[in-house]
Amino acid sequence: MEVHEDASSVILPDGELGTTTPFLRFSKTCLKNVFSVILLFMYLLLMAVAVFLVYQTISDFREKLKHPVMSVTYKEVSLYDAPGIAFYPGKARLLSCKHHYYDHIPPLINPGQPGHIECTTQRINYTDPFTNQTMKYALVVQGPRDVKKKELVFLQFHLNETDQDFSAIDYLLFSSFQEFVNSPEKEKFMKDCESSYSSWKFSGGFRTWVKMSLVKTKEEDGSETVEFKQETSVVNYIDQRTKPRSDQLFFVVFEWKDPFIQTVQDIITANPWNMIALLCGIFLALFKAADFAKLSVKWMIKIRKRHLKRSRQVMNHIS
Repeated sequence: MEVHEDASSVILPDGELGTTTPFLRFSKTCLKNVFSVILLFMYLLLMAVAVFLVYQTISDFREKLKHPVMSVTYKEVSLYDAPGIAFYPGKARLLSCKHHYYDHIPPLINPGQPGHIECTTQRINYTDPFTNQTMKYALVVQGPRDVKKKELVFLQFHLNETDQDFSAIDYLLFSSFQEFVNSPEKEKFMKDCESSYSSWKFSGGFRTWVKMSLVKTKEEDGSETVEFKQETSVVNYIDQRTKPRSDQLFFVVFEWKDPFIQTVQDIITANPWNMIALLCGIFLALFKAADFAKLSVKWMIKIRKRHLKRSRQVMNHIS
């Protein structure tokens, strides 16, 4: 008897194929879902890093605002504005004052005797700015200007017998002798100088050589303060006068150390434009990553729906 194979006999192979193909499709879909989850976690990690970078950038910017960096610049000049040198000689008397050049001081002639006073000087009396009771006498002398020619000012003071154990003359430096001359209130000018500048001393029986340098400091409010730095060398004076004396001779030299004016100012290294550019880049990356995550989630949902739909179709087919 001849058996004819009905078309329905191929249902089994089709069923076997139907059970194999959805399994392969499920494996691919699972891998895609896992890959999408990994991408989503990577996005969350990148977002956390971006938030940390934003926080760190803002913190660094605030820290740099609080702690500016000191900047030092040097400006070369050939002529300084002649400084003012205010002496407080007390009972001592100015014997001579001369300008010399190229670090050359000629030998002394008749030391202890009045000589030529070739410097511009002014005398002033004013009340002590700290006590407002004691009167102070100051001798203001115009300092050197020409630093290229190594201009210096050499002064000689004389003090008769004194009951003090140590003898010294106080002095202070201020930035401009011409400002003092042009000032309508010279007493107030000297009070302000004494309140703002430090004072120094030079001793009797020595030649004190003072080399000055000028430092300008720019404040945050735009104002500018001036400070003098000094390097002092002291040489013993050999008194060769014939008769023994109980008086004291004072010798002092003022000269510019170098032709450079030092300017000090605080600079804020934090640049707001750099911070804004960095933040814009971070936020742009965040938005791009957010778009990518959004598309990834949509794609996962779409794949999930497609997988569920195919699963239902397979189940219906098997049924």
